[in-house]
Amino acid sequence: MPSIKIRPNESFDVGLRKFKRACEKAGIIPEVRKREFYEKPTSVLKRKKAAAVKREQKNQRKNRLGRPPRF
Repeated sequence: MPSIKIRPNESFDVGLRKFKRACEKAGIIPEVRKREFYEKPTSVLKRKKAAAVKREQKNQRKNRLGRPPRF
């Protein structure tokens, strides 16, 4: 959990902004959104496998010899 120090002359809003920035840097917000709802283990594996396939296809397109890909 990120912690911040607020100086005596700083307002609450400044402290809140600092805290939000620290949370973003620590990656807490995406983690909370990811864990907001339960995801079945099979769904997790399916999602990870799909991401791996997509990554591999991207690498193959990038490393393909011959004519460059048209977009």
